[in-house]
Amino acid sequence: MFGLGFGELILIFLIALIFIGPKKLPELAKGLGKGIRDFQNAAKGFSDHMQDTSETPKSETPVVPQIVDSAQQIESKPAEVSSPKTEDHHS
Repeated sequence: MFGLGFGELILIFLIALIFIGPKKLPELAKGLGKGIRDFQNAAKGFSDHMQDTSETPKSETPVVPQIVDSAQQIESKPAEVSSPKTEDHHS
């Protein structure tokens, strides 16, 4: 567990007991345990989500846009003639 031996864990517990107190220590340990458990659940959920999104079904084919040569596009379209718009300025 984090490379700590039994003696180091006892020392940390005693220091925490002195600074935090015997009444608040169980509450703190419970909250810390819940926080670690929630973090592990969130990490597992994220990992599962990433694994699900990386697997693409074989039946679906990706949509690839068709590339059209601009010269072909110009030749296939009839020329459009636009009439100039005249603005009437009546005073």
